[in-house]
Amino acid sequence: MTVFRDSGARRGWDEDDIGDQRGRTVLITGANSGLGLRSATVFAERGARVLLACRSADRGRRALAEVEARARVRPELVPLDLADLDSVRSAARTVTDLTGGALDVLLNNAGLMGTPRGETADGFETQFGTNHLGHAALTWLLMPALRGGRDARVVTVSSLAALRGRIDLRDPHFTRRRYNPATAYAQAKLANLVFAVELDRRLRAATDGGEDGAPTVTSVAAHPGYTTTGLAGSMARSHGNPVARAVVGAGARVADLFGQSARIGTLPQLHAATAGEVRGGDYVGPDGPGELRGHPRVNRPPRRALDRATGAGLWDLTAELTGVTPDPA
Repeated sequence: MTVFRDSGARRGWDEDDIGDQRGRTVLITGANSGLGLRSATVFAERGARVLLACRSADRGRRALAEVEARARVRPELVPLDLADLDSVRSAARTVTDLTGGALDVLLNNAGLMGTPRGETADGFETQFGTNHLGHAALTWLLMPALRGGRDARVVTVSSLAALRGRIDLRDPHFTRRRYNPATAYAQAKLANLVFAVELDRRLRAATDGGEDGAPTVTSVAAHPGYTTTGLAGSMARSHGNPVARAVVGAGARVADLFGQSARIGTLPQLHAATAGEVRGGDYVGPDGPGELRGHPRVNRPPRRALDRATGAGLWDLTAELTGVTPDPA
């Protein structure tokens, strides 16, 4: 696995470096706002057929109209609630039907951050269930369609929060631990990264038909650094306690002041999804100090993300909790 590599010219890789995307089909989760909406717009402008996977029908329709105004190929809306595995299964069937079993990019972008204690429709802790389990199940269910695509990629979006994350495989839902929103978020985003790395391992081990024994599907991860996305504001509004809401809201305003724009923050995941030099297992983030800001490059993942025992344990736990058969096994 490559742990560090410059990616692009000295001026910094940006949207102008993305080639023609005509003939490619891209599914983006959380495409109604922030990084997901920006990614959908960029792909659509370059000719890709974009499927916007959104939980809210109203926000999804507004995003669809915005993307369609810039698109060269008509985009489509896919209902998806990552906090409900029935919805995940339904979305996977819809995508398979819409694409005829040929999907080129799955961009696992959606996420919740710092929410109060809660449960998904299936009884999982909200952030772990939505950010990790929902995306992992969707990825496995769509793997046949990805194999039917051309140079297909799975891009899983993590966060700098993964640096402080720890995955408790015995208590991922905080049933015995005291719940803390930031701790739960860090666990979920580390799980995203661990899953992307483990998926790369499994794809390589399966050697599923690519040239020279390379997988036909590539798994990579990305993170946006310190970026203004609207996620912090949504986090603040999710808290019923007025004191917690005020504290989190103040943090969101700081992010708005000092965070880089969504246009720049989206570049790592766009690079991961489109750049020719990307390799399986890469982790793309900003090139500035602390990976907080800047243009994309391949960075070192946290050491915990590379632990093979954690990767295998999370893989097995995810299969047990979701009831979805891992692919590859």
